[in-house]
Amino acid sequence: MSRSEPDSDEINLGQLLVTLWKGKFWIALCMVLGLGGALFAYMNTPPTYQADALVQLEEKSNALSLPSSLTSLMEGGDPRSVTEIEILRSRLVLGQAVAALNLDWRVEPDLAPVIGTMVARYQLPGIDGLLPQRFARPGEAVTLAQLIAPPLWVNQQMRLTVGEAGSFVLTTPDERELQGRVGEALSLPDIGFTLTVAALSAPAGRAFTIRQISETMAISSLRGRLTVSERGRASGILEAQVTGTGRADNVRALDAVLAAYQGQNITRSAAQADGSLQFIREQIPQAEAALREAERALNAFRQQQVSVDLSMETQALLGAVTLAEAELAELQRREDALSQRYTAAHPTYRLLLEERGRLQARLEALRGQVGALPETQRQIVNLSRDVDLAQRLYTELLTRAQQVEVLRASTVGSVRIIDPAATAAMPVAPRRNLLLALGLMLGAMGGIGLVLGRNWLRKGVQDASEIERQGLPVFATINYSRAADTSGRRKGVLPVLALDQPDDLAVEAFRSLRTSLHFGMLDAASPTLTITSAHPKAGKSFLATNLAVVAAQAGQRVCLIDADMRRGHLWRYFNLQRNQPGVAEVLAGDRTIEDLMLPGPVAGLFVLPSGRYPPNPSELLMRVQLRQMLDWCAENFDLTLVDAPPALAVTDPVILSRSTGATILVVRHDATAPGEIEASSKTFGAAGLRLSGAVFNGFDPRKAGGGYGYGYGYRYEYKQRKS
Repeated sequence: MSRSEPDSDEINLGQLLVTLWKGKFWIALCMVLGLGGALFAYMNTPPTYQADALVQLEEKSNALSLPSSLTSLMEGGDPRSVTEIEILRSRLVLGQAVAALNLDWRVEPDLAPVIGTMVARYQLPGIDGLLPQRFARPGEAVTLAQLIAPPLWVNQQMRLTVGEAGSFVLTTPDERELQGRVGEALSLPDIGFTLTVAALSAPAGRAFTIRQISETMAISSLRGRLTVSERGRASGILEAQVTGTGRADNVRALDAVLAAYQGQNITRSAAQADGSLQFIREQIPQAEAALREAERALNAFRQQQVSVDLSMETQALLGAVTLAEAELAELQRREDALSQRYTAAHPTYRLLLEERGRLQARLEALRGQVGALPETQRQIVNLSRDVDLAQRLYTELLTRAQQVEVLRASTVGSVRIIDPAATAAMPVAPRRNLLLALGLMLGAMGGIGLVLGRNWLRKGVQDASEIERQGLPVFATINYSRAADTSGRRKGVLPVLALDQPDDLAVEAFRSLRTSLHFGMLDAASPTLTITSAHPKAGKSFLATNLAVVAAQAGQRVCLIDADMRRGHLWRYFNLQRNQPGVAEVLAGDRTIEDLMLPGPVAGLFVLPSGRYPPNPSELLMRVQLRQMLDWCAENFDLTLVDAPPALAVTDPVILSRSTGATILVVRHDATAPGEIEASSKTFGAAGLRLSGAVFNGFDPRKAGGGYGYGYGYRYEYKQRKS
């Protein structure tokens, strides 16, 4: 006996396509289900809208053409996009937006389970009679004018139930029920709770959940809805987007965020001017005192010396020294201001230090020239220089104080809103076409997986060649016939296909089997044939009955014996009594076969039922009466068919096979596994017997190669027939 060939590791694309084509109805069904699921998800998902705006980060400039020294003092460097994005998403900015729009208030309607969003979005017919009154319907909302919750009630839910004529009932977190009306403040002064409902558009019985969340949660929620990114690289253009289920709410939220961001930017720019102005005002009194002291010293010296004349050269030297000292003082003030913002390693700071070094060297040279003058002229030069320097410094500070005040008043910030917040008419999610296409694709993938999975899990034989690889010749292939399908008939008479529909394709296969057996049994010891199967419901009784009928129709004398003394049901094909005496009584020696043989529905056909179910069927089959009965049949009939129990369930078929001329195995398409065929052959081989061949029964071309599976479970056991 040959063993089954090992499966090939190669993928047969042709067979795969055939499998998928045969399972096209499963695939189509899964695609329809996927499409339906996607449609349900689309209808049951609230639409998400997106508001967007554009912000330009401008370079800070001085529109008043201030001196370079003041411009250098006021510049703060261009804000980088990454820095501004983080500022825009900061708690400072978002907190102002939350406070401006009361985004820490939450009002949510009660939604029905599973389909709540769909019910709240669409007018579904007949839904009012199916769902409780508290669940939301389309167009219903509650608008709050004021909500102040005590700390213990923050993040706690309060239930608002709509009443008649603008009234409502509020159930607080501590289970108190408060009566309220639209437009009237509902308060609990002892704990600091206040609620004012501005509008209520819902019928009586609707329920809403109200709560005030913490500021941190509100800011986190707004930050999760806000996205900020830079358009292009180093463009200085920021795109801000806010997503949510409300179109108008998104626009208001984004406008509030941008207003807070722009406000803090202006405040930040003005803060630099305020710092500079404060520094200058602190220096003015000191400069004025220095000027007065220098003038007093000069006047005192002149009164002491009565009159001192300065030459032109001395006056020029005095002017140069005074100018150098004034410039040095200016550099010192600039250094003091820069030291508050930069370190000594900053390029601007280093340039200032280099310039101061050069100026100090020049001043030292001029002072050397002054030291060479006569004593009186040198004293008057120094005193005049101090007065001039103090005067210049005092005047410069007054001028710069006025300029900084003008600059602070004209501060506009470095942020400009290019496009204000706006939202498109269509939601950004869910995308209907994409969702439906995805559902269709997933349904197709699921259907293909189902078909391939069922095909992979299928254990039954699909082709007669699989039987032949087990070493058994196939005498015939019996096609599946819907008219002969008796799987759902547990009671009543079973139809004989060869009599009811003689033109059926399966009946023609029985005629072919009759011919094959005629030539296949020429060398058999006797014209007796055992018909068995590996498992129940393989169709052996159906095959034995119809084969007996077509053989009798061909002019043969045929004897059909029901040797299944456990669960035999050939009596149902011939409308016999369930307790009709038969094989059991003959083997027990109670009756003779001649007395119990019954004529069949066709001339030349005789039937011997199984008889009452005995308690020891295997022992009865081992008696000598079995061989005597079969020998008598061989002498009196041209063909004797013995319907035996399944070979893998009991040992009866092996015993019967010893006394008959041939044995065939009925293999059910898509039900009998190759391993069961091999196990059946080994069962007979262990007893020194062999199967003569097999019949491939119930072959359905629609299932051949398709993704169909077949599962079964059985317990083939003795049934005691009631007397």
